Formats: sequence, C-alpha cells, structure tokens
Amino acid sequence: MSATNFKTENNTYRKLIGNGLTYRIPRFQRDYSWTDDEWEDLWMDILGTIQENGEPAHYMGYLVLQSQDEKSFDVIDGQQRLTTLTLIVLAALKNLQKLIDNNNNPEQNQRRLEQIRQTYIGYLDPVTLISKTKLTLNRNNDHYFQSYLVPLGHLPQRGFRASEHSLRKAFEWFEKRVRDYAKKVSNDEGVALASLVETMSDKLFFTVISVTDELNAYKVFETLNARGVRLSSTDLLKNYLFSVLHREHEQHPHEMNALEERWEAMVTRLGSESFPDFLRTHWLSRRSFVRQSELFKVIRAKVTTREAIFQLLREMEEDIDTYLALTNPEIYGWSPTLKEGYAQNLRMFSVRQPFPLLFAAHRKLSLEDFATVLKSCVTISFRYNVIGSQPAHEQERLYYSIAQKITHDEITAAKATLEGMKAIYPNDEAFKMAFSEKVIRTSNSRNLRVVRYILCELEKHSSGNDYDFESDSFNVEHILPQNPESGWDTFNDEEVEAMVYRLGNMTLLKKSANKNLGNEPFSIKKPVFSESQFELTSKIAEENADWTPERISARQKALAKMATSVWRIAQLP
Repeated sequence: MSATNFKTENNTYRKLIGNGLTYRIPRFQRDYSWTDDEWEDLWMDILGTIQENGEPAHYMGYLVLQSQDEKSFDVIDGQQRLTTLTLIVLAALKNLQKLIDNNNNPEQNQRRLEQIRQTYIGYLDPVTLISKTKLTLNRNNDHYFQSYLVPLGHLPQRGFRASEHSLRKAFEWFEKRVRDYAKKVSNDEGVALASLVETMSDKLFFTVISVTDELNAYKVFETLNARGVRLSSTDLLKNYLFSVLHREHEQHPHEMNALEERWEAMVTRLGSESFPDFLRTHWLSRRSFVRQSELFKVIRAKVTTREAIFQLLREMEEDIDTYLALTNPEIYGWSPTLKEGYAQNLRMFSVRQPFPLLFAAHRKLSLEDFATVLKSCVTISFRYNVIGSQPAHEQERLYYSIAQKITHDEITAAKATLEGMKAIYPNDEAFKMAFSEKVIRTSNSRNLRVVRYILCELEKHSSGNDYDFESDSFNVEHILPQNPESGWDTFNDEEVEAMVYRLGNMTLLKKSANKNLGNEPFSIKKPVFSESQFELTSKIAEENADWTPERISARQKALAKMATSVWRIAQLP
C-alpha cells in the first residue's frame, strides 16, 4: 500500500471535528447501536480526563476514514464513537439552551452555544433551522438526527426505528450526566458546560487512518485484525456492493432496499464475525481459489454490476443453510444421521477444509451421494487431521479442486468424488502408525470429547454396544493417573509425562467407579475394570498383570489396528 493512498496520524477530537472537515456515515453502514454499557464506559473515561488531576489524555482507538479530497470523509470504522461524542456535545448545548431560556447569563451562554455549535456541530440556518452538519449519519438515522437532535427541539418517541430510539436515549442519558456534572463542579453552569466540551475535545485522541478507496480500507482492516483489533470487513463489503448500485446510471431504490434486507437477513443468521468465513467458503465452492486476505480484492474485481451483485446474493442464499448445518448442526440440522453421525463430528474435529466441497456436493449431488461424501469427509478428517496432524493447506487445495469439478458438472456422483479425495486419505499403514503414537491431552475440553468419541467408536466395534459419547453416565479413566501417587513406581517422571495422555492409557468407566478409583494403583483398579460393562475396559484386566509403559504401547497398537476398520472408506484402498 503506497503512501499516496494511505495515511496515519494521531488527532485530538478538536482537530478532527473542529477544522472545517465533514464526515459521513456511508448510506448503508450499520445503524447506531450503542447502549448504556458503552455510554457509561465512555463517560467514565471522559470524567477521568477532565477532572482536576485527571489523566492527561484518553485514547479512543482507531478511526478508519475514506476520502478522495481530504475534506469530506466516509467513516469506515468508528461511527459509534463519533456519533456518541457528537451527542455529548449536543447534550451540553441543550443544557446551555435551558440556561438561556431560564435567563441565566443569557448573552454569555448564547455566545457559548453558538461558538460550540459552529465548532463541533455545524451551521444551523436561522430561518429554516435546517442544519449543515459536520457529521451525517446513515440513511436510517440521519433524518432523526438532523430533524430533532441537532435543532435541540422536542424529541418524539413514536413511530421510529429501534436505532433512532437508541439515539434519543443516548442524548437524554448524556444530557442528565452533563447537567449533573456542570452543577457539581461550578456555580456558573455555563462555564462548566463550555469547559467540559473544550477540555474533552483536547484530551480525547484517535489514531486516524485515511485511505482513498474501498480496497485500501479493506487492507487496513486486515492489518488491524491481525493485531487483534476487531473491525468489520462484512460492513465494508456491504458498502462496496451498495456503492455499485448507487453509481449505476439509473437509480434503483427498490433494489437497494431489497439488497439491504436480504444482506441483513444473511448477516443476522450467520453473525457478522462468521460472515467472512462463509463468504470465502461460498466463493471457493463456486469460483476461484482465494486467500481470506485477498477475498475483498477479488470480489471487487469480479462483482462490478447490479446483475453480478444479485447473482452473488442468490448464490449465497442458496449456500447459507449448508454452512449453518455444518457449523451449528444442533440448530440447523439435516436428518439425524447427517447431523449427529457426521456434521457434529466434523465440527468437533474443528476441521473446515472440506466445506467448499460439501457446499458443491449438497447443491449438485443426490442426497444419498451427499451423505456418502459427508461421511467420507469425516473419516478423512479423523485420519488426516485429528490423528495424523497433517498440513491442512494441501487438503484445502484438493477439496477446492474437487468442488470446482462438481460445480461444473465434471463430477456427478459420490464414487468419482471419493476417487478425487484419495490423495488426502492416509492408507491403513500410515494411519495405524500415527494412531499407535497419538497423544491427546484431555485437560482440554474439546480434546476430552474427541477421546470419548474415539473410545465409544472402538467399543462399538469391539462389543457391538453403541454408547452416546456425550453421556454423563461414564467418564474417561486414565489408567496411569494424571497425578499418580503411591503404587506407580514402575513409571519415572518422564514416562508419566509421556504416557498419561496416550490413547492406550485411557478407557471408559462408569462415573461412580471412576470417582472411587481416583489415583489408586493398578492392583486396586484391575478388579473394577474386570467388572466393567465396557468390553475394552474389562479386557485390560484380562490381558495385563501389571500396567507399564510397554503395556500402554501394546494396547495402543491393538487399538490402532482396530481403528483401521472403524474409520475406513471402503471404496479407497
């Protein structure tokens, strides 16, 4: 990003808003949404700087602006903070107006009011009372802001959007805090009100990032997100799509309304943080391979007309249910087999590389073939990711390639799909070797669920009994305890560390029995194991006179051999 289209500087609120520049919340940017929690936090921060012996300054965070002329700026990120600070200034003006109306130093307070309004709010036409403000809100909020808040008039409460009520409530909340503050700190409330605004504007400062277009703004978002600053690339993309519609030769207000409603419906269902992940998955399943960091750039290059926008919308709407069924299977489920047998397991594994392929398969293949593909993705994810810990980037490329072939009808059935997946299906020997050495630390709750799943699947294969691995009736027993005490002298400290979380050292046991055993030696545990309802647990007692590092390794190898039959794709060698 060159210096000519990207500029960063620290500015106080006074320099930002009091220098003749104007700021516009893009037409379709999200509505005002702050509540009393955010108001309280901001007010306490302000009080911490304006009070005597307070902090010398307060940092307000990043402000991302877009402009071609460095005079008028679109607020890409920071609108909630800018809007709320403007409401605080308006609250001070409202209190000054009340002092004037009550004949309290009317001439001096009138001058204060006019100076503050001109510096921080903008010009108000004395005849029409139409404001020329420094800040313009989005299309849902600006009418209420300009018609009622800026003129300091009566604030109607009926027939308005929730966000307009939020604006009113914020103004009224700060009006009371500002009034109480002014009465507390000075006998001359007019002086206190003016001092509050002036001091606040000098002590609040932002890191202002100015860019020239949407693409550079997106790059800023990516950089800040990498540093842990959460910004919304979802909103940025939305604004870009609306800008395409807006600059068409003919205005299509009904289309813009339709776009907004359909977009918001998708974001509401997905959540704004999940939306970028969904969008990339959708794009990979239908179009070109792209990294998340380049996604906006690619969409901006490809989606340039109103026809392309609505095609993108239709296709996203077609894929959204598949994404939700994969990421939230309990809520947005398919049939019990697809949901409980496959989708929930894939989510438990935290594996998303197959998603583009599954999007394409769900769109194009029969339901029976889709079920086969989904089941195979679970098996591969277990062999490749969970047990093998293989590099995911190779997987992603291959899944993308197969998704493209399904999308373009080069693959039309499950059999050919599975053939394409052969390269990322570890063979039995490789899988058995990896399983024989696998360590899974059950101190992590997600890992504990995976171990319960593995042991239940192995138990089902061994005994034929199907146990719900989420059941509360049994626990995972670490035969060599996680914190061994007396009776475990056959293990030195290094062996305890290396062996305790080996799969061969873990088994299923009824909760009551597990609780009573605690850290007891193997000689005490063995009779309990022999009485267990779980076949694999009772075999530990039958096949082992003692419990040693060698016996753990031997048992894990036996489980690994069994695992090659449990997690298998019959069509693949």
